[in-house]
Amino acid sequence: METTKTTSASFISTRNACKLCAPLGASVVFKGIRGCIPMIHGSQGCATYIRRYMISHYKEPVDIASSNFSEETTIFGGNKNFNQGIDNIIQQYNPEVIGISSACLSETIGEDISGLIHEYRCVNTDKPLPFLIHASTPSYQGTHIDGFHEAVVATVAAFATEEKVGNHLNIFPGFISPEDIRHLKDILTDFKLDYVLFPDYSDTLDNPHWSEYQLIPEGGTSPEDLKRIGSAYASLEFGYVLNKGSLQGRVKNNKMVFTAGKWLEKNFDVPCNSIGIPIGINETDKFFSKLEEISGETTPIYYQRERGRLIDAYVDGHKYLFGKRAIVYGEEDLVIGIVSFLEEIGIETILVASGGESGMLQDEITRTTNGNRKDLLVMKGMDFESINDMVDVLKPDLMIGNSKGYYIARRLGIPLIRVGFPIHDRFGGQRIQHIGYKGTQQLFDRIINALIEFKQEHSPVGYKYI
Repeated sequence: METTKTTSASFISTRNACKLCAPLGASVVFKGIRGCIPMIHGSQGCATYIRRYMISHYKEPVDIASSNFSEETTIFGGNKNFNQGIDNIIQQYNPEVIGISSACLSETIGEDISGLIHEYRCVNTDKPLPFLIHASTPSYQGTHIDGFHEAVVATVAAFATEEKVGNHLNIFPGFISPEDIRHLKDILTDFKLDYVLFPDYSDTLDNPHWSEYQLIPEGGTSPEDLKRIGSAYASLEFGYVLNKGSLQGRVKNNKMVFTAGKWLEKNFDVPCNSIGIPIGINETDKFFSKLEEISGETTPIYYQRERGRLIDAYVDGHKYLFGKRAIVYGEEDLVIGIVSFLEEIGIETILVASGGESGMLQDEITRTTNGNRKDLLVMKGMDFESINDMVDVLKPDLMIGNSKGYYIARRLGIPLIRVGFPIHDRFGGQRIQHIGYKGTQQLFDRIINALIEFKQEHSPVGYKYI
């Protein structure tokens, strides 16, 4: 069953939500544009919270501007603060792009941010201006993933131009790690594909060492590439849920909700191909098959061997994993990918929890498990205290998700396999690889070694051989 409540008790408050705020997701996307500074049209606290979360995970400096709402701004509107904020960003950073996301406060008072952008451009016709993008991201109407995809669609809609069909592929990978993005770019290059990947924060949120501080880190999808996104011969996007669902169903602000790929298909006739995040052999096979179809190339032998080694590892490690029980939590498309992977390796998922409220999670998990997990709980709109209320009955052997669930794993004394965002209590969260045969191999090894270490540490007899 799928429900917004736990089966043990009803509640009216959210306690430690299993999600983050929508402008955070938008800020990650804007960091994936070359020369872009994100700006939050809202209170200073929103920008500070987002910076803190991103810096702790990525271990990089992250500048996010704010229009700095106050009590007066809330009453009389944020026009003055908005203009001053844009002026300050241009003066200090001279960016190519400013990505503007709206916080709950500006959305609640009904700020017309598109109108503010238009007015600013009209008043400042005497100087070159950066490209200004707006994504509507009230956190009371979604999660960080909703904000992420809203920013992707807003950017694509703002930049795409009508040109003759080119010889390149658009790829929208969703909220994956910088290491995943780098691996993905290597795969696309090995398939000899010309591509536009967006967003690309593989450098901007995982920088090399600088000899001098950079106000805006190098890297990101270039504005030139974003302009040619409407002339691609095809798009490929990762995710079954994406932003196809929302708290208002498939309609938001009286408009149909489109993924970036579907928006391009509707407005520029660019065919859209949607697959799941390629975690595990099944989903990665679909990804490579799609690349073969699009490129006309055979999967390079290097990746065929990676796949073969992964299958061999599945056989070698099966005895450590079979019958173990797992709780999986996080973003909807990420948990769908993880559950698909766990089905392959013999781990029984007993609870799937997400803060997302697309209304699609139950059906996607049922499809992923072929309907074979009749006792699998799928919970939407969840918080961690509700998960904590359930785990003693469920008796999991491990948890898979971000750092926010650690206190539950600690109380139970079971391993937590950290994936996704945020990872605040371990080093290298930005370099965790999840996708492809290579990322699956790393995840598989981490799960097995965590279970072996747990058994070893709890054994009355010390042993050094398995």
